[in-house]
Order: sequence, then structure tokens, then C-alpha cells
Amino acid sequence: MDAIIWEWVSFFVRWTHVMAGIAWIGSSFYFVHLDLSLKQRPSLPEKAYGDEWQVHGGGFYHMVKYLVAPPQLPEHVTWFKWEAYATWLSGFALLVIVYYLGARLYMIDPAVMDIHPISAVAYSLGGIFLGWFLYNEFCESDLARSDLKLALSAFAMIVAFAFIYSFVFSGRGAFMQIGAMMGTIMAANVFMVIIPNQRKVVASLKAGETPDPTLGAKGKQRSLHNNYLTLPVVFVMIGNHYPLAFATRYSWIILALVIVMGVSIRHFFNTMHRGKPSPWWTWGITAACGAAIAALSAAGPAPARRAVVEPQGAQSELFENAQLVVQTRCSMCHAERPLWPGVGVAPKGVKLETLQDIRAHAGAIRVTAVLTHSMPPGNVTEITDEERRILKDWVAVE
Repeated sequence: MDAIIWEWVSFFVRWTHVMAGIAWIGSSFYFVHLDLSLKQRPSLPEKAYGDEWQVHGGGFYHMVKYLVAPPQLPEHVTWFKWEAYATWLSGFALLVIVYYLGARLYMIDPAVMDIHPISAVAYSLGGIFLGWFLYNEFCESDLARSDLKLALSAFAMIVAFAFIYSFVFSGRGAFMQIGAMMGTIMAANVFMVIIPNQRKVVASLKAGETPDPTLGAKGKQRSLHNNYLTLPVVFVMIGNHYPLAFATRYSWIILALVIVMGVSIRHFFNTMHRGKPSPWWTWGITAACGAAIAALSAAGPAPARRAVVEPQGAQSELFENAQLVVQTRCSMCHAERPLWPGVGVAPKGVKLETLQDIRAHAGAIRVTAVLTHSMPPGNVTEITDEERRILKDWVAVE
């Protein structure tokens, strides 16, 4: 029963994360679109920067933006912050449930670096918060005077972390680590800069003072960074289901190309929202990056950096029987070189060829082949009820 409860906890947290992410991305994309489409007109109210008429849901909306703040504080102001907070909190909870508590399975690869799960969690948390610290330092330095220099510095930092973690974690663990780092930067931008700056503006208005215009400018810069990071983060969320993205020799380069693709796509739409000629060349960059990613993924897995020591000694009859079931019913797909037609790589990067592989995935085997019959898909390998019972008896004592 504990495995069932844990599986549903993971599912509901993941669902919450997806729902919160949709809300955050939707509001972020909308406000960037609105901000870029504003028009300056002679009839604007005092201190207004621009306005835009929009139609949706059978009605018309007249949106007016004040670059710093209106002359007087309105009675009611809607704050867009909880979407970001809920996305990060649910994402961190999912990181703990899936990766930190399952570090042996999803983060650690003895062929890369044989570390203790507690060390893996410490390396992960340290990298996430170090990434935010360095990025924030870039934004507070003279680099912030140039949007291009600041963006390139942040990009180089993220790629450097991706390269370093490819020597620390498994391919999947390293990939998700960078996604968590980028997501934390985005949420921290809201929590540490955008919302506090807006509160300072509100406090100035209440005190009858003129708000500092640099507060809004900094918030806008961070908001634009979030806008460009969104698509790469979404790719990482989806990509952890596709081994060709994370379990290959050049996964850190693939991640760098994904960031370029995301920036290119957002640049196209952001330019459109400004009412300027569409930069169709961005789709050429996107297609070239996609082709490069496909080519890099064909290079195969990263070579083992350590010799993996297989368990020694005679195996119990129970495990030998379970091993036989797995190797005859599962390993034709879950292998370094799958034998099943149409399967190019092991599904989700799960390989069940060695004793160590099978033992490491005992929990997953229990959920997919014992508690449920989701594996093999459609029972294509014709696993029998007796064989499932053998697996059940084995995982009960494993």
C-alpha cells in the first residue's frame, strides 16, 4: 500500500506543478505581449506610458500602463505572484519526492561518480542556490547596462553548470538539475526582485513620494529574462521522459542548443508583438539547432568514467528467477541497444541488463509490472501471471 500512496502523492504533486506552471507561463506570456504592444497616444492619462485595446470573450478591454506608477494608488491592485510561487514550491516538492528520495535511481550513476545520496542532494542544492547567487550578481553588476552582455553571461553560466554536472550526476539527474536551477532563477526573480520593487513603489505612493523609476526598470528586465527562460525550462520538464535528450554523450550541448532555440522562438513572437517586421530568420536558427540536437543524440551514450563493480557471489534462487523474467520479458527494450523493432533507445533511459540495473529499478518494476500491468505495454512480450508473481515475491524481499 505504501508504494501506491507514494505513487499518487508524486502524481498529484506533478499535476499541481503542471497547473501552476500553466498559470504562470500564461500570465507571463500575456503581460510581455501586452507590454510590447502598447501604443503611445496624445490622449493618454497623466504619467501613462502607453495603452492597447484588446478584444476577448465577447468584450473589449482598454489596457493602460504607467511606466512607474499612476499619480494616485488605486483602491484595488491585482498582484501576479502566487502562480510563480506555487510553481516553484510544487516543483521543489517534486524534486524532493522523485530525485532526492530516489537519488540512487535518478541522480546517481556509479559509472559517472559513485557518491552517497546525501552528497548528491547537497551537490544539487548547492548548485541551485549558487546559480541564483551568480546570476543575481551579474544582474547587479555593470553587465546589466547591456542586455546582450548580461544575457550572454547568464547563458555561459548555465552551460558551464550543465557541463560540470555531467561529471557528477547521471544524464537524467544532470538534465533535471539545470532545469531546477533555471526554474529557481525565474521564481527568485519574482520573489526577490519584481514583487519587492513593486511593494517599494506602492509604499512611495502611499507616502506621497515619487517612486524610483529604476525599480520598475529592474523588474522589467528580470521579467524579460523569465520570458526567455520559460521554453527551455518546459523542454527540460518534458525531456526527462526522452532519453535521447538527457542520456547521450553530449547532453550538456543539447541543453545549450535548447536554450538557444527557446530564445529564438520567443524573440520571434516578442518582435511580432512590438508590431515590427517578423524576424523569420529565427526559425532558421531554431531548425538548425533542432537538427544539431538530433545529430548529437545519435552519438550514443557517454562513456563510463568509472568501472562499475557488479555484485559478486551466488545469487539466491528467488532473484535468479526474477532476473530471468526481466531479461526475457523486459530487456529487449530496456537495453543499451534495444532489440525490439522501432525502439531506438531504452524507454525513459531505464536499462535492465545487469544485476545492478535490475536491483536499482526494483521499485519501478514493482509499480509497473506487479501493482499495475502497464509493463510490458499491451503485454507485447506475453508475460504470464506466474512470472508477475515471481517478480512480486522478489521485490518483497529486495
